[in-house]
Amino acid sequence: MSVDPGEDAPGPSEWTVPGAPVGVGPWPGGPDAWPSGDRWDPELLEHGDRRNVVDAYRYWRRDAVAADLARRAHPFHVAIENLGHDHNIGTVVRTANAFAAAGVHIVGRRRWNRRGAMVTDRYLRLHHHPDVDGLAAFAAERGLTVVAVDNTPGAVRLETAELPRECVLLFGQEGPGLSGPARELASLSVSIAQFGSTRSINAGVAAGVAMHAWVRRHADLDAAW
Repeated sequence: MSVDPGEDAPGPSEWTVPGAPVGVGPWPGGPDAWPSGDRWDPELLEHGDRRNVVDAYRYWRRDAVAADLARRAHPFHVAIENLGHDHNIGTVVRTANAFAAAGVHIVGRRRWNRRGAMVTDRYLRLHHHPDVDGLAAFAAERGLTVVAVDNTPGAVRLETAELPRECVLLFGQEGPGLSGPARELASLSVSIAQFGSTRSINAGVAAGVAMHAWVRRHADLDAAW
């Protein structure tokens, strides 16, 4: 399925410009001019689409966007331990959406702070595992290599590591990093090169750096928006 919103009808002219409201207003021309197809949301066509989505998905139903993202997803997953209500999880989810991860896995507590996700969790495949054993079973069943991202002794520099194409990038909590069982699960451990005084960088930032490293190595950049 194409993501070109002009496939069935001329596109709207009210695109977002600096200083203007986010998104687009109602589809020009009224109901008689609406595009055909089941991916379009009548409410959005009538009232406008102010969501934080790329222009290619304007006026699409949420489930249609999620289905298209699943079709276009990259073969890497992201997992993060949630042992104490880590506030970085929302940022990790939002970044995983931006880089088209195949899924996001919450390991530990089921509840997490969704504010930082900016609703992107509704477009992704989210998985919950009470412990790392559940994540291990998921990865083994699908042939995914678990890659721990943590600045622990013996870790390979992310900048020089050969990230597997089909993998799970596993992150720990802010502060303590990965738990012992999580480190033992990983087939490969990588660390991000740092040059300042801080011992570690924000878990959400680390996740973005690691996902982008995967994109640089494996993604088809011609498919990016």
